[in-house]
Amino acid sequence: MAEYTKPSREELEATLTPEQFAVTQQCGTEPPFRNAYWNNKEPGLYVDVVSGEPLFASVHKFDSGTGWPSFTQPIADNVTEHRDVSYGMVRVEVRSKHGDSHLGHVFPDGPRSSGGLRYCINSASLRFIPVDQLADEGYGEYLAYFPAQRGADTKTTAREVAVLAAGCFWGVEELLRAVPGVIDTEVGYTGGWLDNPRYEDTHDSKSGHAEAVRIEFDPTVLSYETLLEEWFFRLHDPTTKDRQGNDVGTQYRSAIFVATPEQRATAEAVIARVNASGRWPKPVVTTIEPAATWWPAEGYHQDYLQKHPNGYTCHWLRP
Repeated sequence: MAEYTKPSREELEATLTPEQFAVTQQCGTEPPFRNAYWNNKEPGLYVDVVSGEPLFASVHKFDSGTGWPSFTQPIADNVTEHRDVSYGMVRVEVRSKHGDSHLGHVFPDGPRSSGGLRYCINSASLRFIPVDQLADEGYGEYLAYFPAQRGADTKTTAREVAVLAAGCFWGVEELLRAVPGVIDTEVGYTGGWLDNPRYEDTHDSKSGHAEAVRIEFDPTVLSYETLLEEWFFRLHDPTTKDRQGNDVGTQYRSAIFVATPEQRATAEAVIARVNASGRWPKPVVTTIEPAATWWPAEGYHQDYLQKHPNGYTCHWLRP
């Protein structure tokens, strides 16, 4: 078992960046969305930048929409909790056990299917170690958290495909791309009758297509059921027919395009649970449609909000 200790103040001032020192030693907070790991989807381990003790694994990381790395749970017992009454609030601060680094806070608004907790952590408190470097850096015992990657070639990674429509595909893709287990995303058109549709063809129901996102995901990390229940039905309003926000038309419909009987059964069960949950005041109008020809959208639509961070979107993750 490795021993983790906190270096002297002089060593920390010499080795940490000013931001890392301010966050870990002075309980600072880095800006959201402008930090190293908020959108990191690579599999691996997050350790204390001060002591090196393991704190979190990527398999427990999720996109909370806050702009900071968020996890549903820590690993081992290296994260401690402390009452924090600063700034006129009562919160639960989390610190590293051996390095005593300020990490962030834990809140009771995480994914319900994973325990309901959200560990909101500063990237500046962390050092990330990719899976393929764990053994070399002395963290080989933690490879057990990554069975999908351990000793596996990326060509053999399990893959499934989901096709979902939830309004303007720019915002939908941006949220789904950050979900742990998602391998790749592409925006496009499906569910219509016109071959080779262009963006203009989808408007005013001229082609019948929906703006949709094709998601490749690893089912050993992310199930189809979780993708629907914890992500798809949180990122848009499924009770407005042919509309999301100010975007109106059949191309903006809420739809799940199923490729197998199993996907259909899962979609039906999830919709029933969402309706029964009371999360939405009106009934869900999301349609379940058979998978149809997939037409990739024009290049300028792909990864739109990555290219234009302040671009238009009407999508966000609800609690």
